[in-house]
Amino acid sequence: MATKKIALIGAGNIGGELANLIVQRQLGDVVLFDVPARENFAKGKALDLEQATALSGNQTRVKGTSSWADCAGADVIIITAGIPRKPGQSRDDLVATNLPIIRDVADNAKQHCPNAFVVVISNPLDAMVYEFKRRTGFPAARVVGMAGTLDSARFGLFLAREANVSVQDVRAMVLGGHGDDMVPVLSNTTINGVPASLLVDAAKLDAIVERTRKGGGEIVNLMGTSAYYAPAAGAIAIAESFLRDQKRLLPCAAYLEGQYGYTDLYMGVPVVIGSGGVEKILELPLSAAEKTMLEKSAKSVQGIVDVVKKAAG
Repeated sequence: MATKKIALIGAGNIGGELANLIVQRQLGDVVLFDVPARENFAKGKALDLEQATALSGNQTRVKGTSSWADCAGADVIIITAGIPRKPGQSRDDLVATNLPIIRDVADNAKQHCPNAFVVVISNPLDAMVYEFKRRTGFPAARVVGMAGTLDSARFGLFLAREANVSVQDVRAMVLGGHGDDMVPVLSNTTINGVPASLLVDAAKLDAIVERTRKGGGEIVNLMGTSAYYAPAAGAIAIAESFLRDQKRLLPCAAYLEGQYGYTDLYMGVPVVIGSGGVEKILELPLSAAEKTMLEKSAKSVQGIVDVVKKAAG
């Protein structure tokens, strides 16, 4: 079987952790790309990681570069390029800065990697993944945003700690936009099949939901920059399911064409990821309250997407 090629666009904190996870899981060879001013940084990080493989016996190759030609023919692209959030910033504040960046990435991806499966991490995520798809014209099945995997992981961890159970047994689901209006779906959240509400009281569940919604901001305020370990793990779960045709059911920002009542919008929903990319979008039965929350989240996403649509380019 031919070795897969994975291009990581952005060699910062998330890009480095992505490369590390890919090497550990032996998912394929890595191209760690960054802008020319940071080419040596990308090369140094790649060299450091390759030297570590000599100790593990791993045969994965890692290349640092600032040339899109080195990314040509990639099977998977994971995009982290852009400016991370700083304390006091919302994800939406990043639109003006990161929109030109995602457009440049889209143009080069279309030219050099026309058949790649793409996972977008850059913020504001729902708008950036929408613009990437619009700009490239790639099929919706091949372009997703990493959001729900991360948000659901945060939700699941908080639930496990509060209920004093193994996080391995928590099945958490977060829908909607990757922002403060995201929708942790308690009606579809269980601990090994047991409704979470039977193990955690209502007041504590409400607090966990709120902490999940503010989860990214909590880390930004603590570290002064965005999270990177968990976002990278979320993106790798998606990429691995594609590369190994695992058919995992994961919450991702997917392009909606009528599902949940929304059209021409990227939003977090449960999807099956296999070798065909997004192979199925599942529509969960939601309570009236959850539908209302999802509508609010969709309006927030639509508002920022409208800003992107109006911006020249």
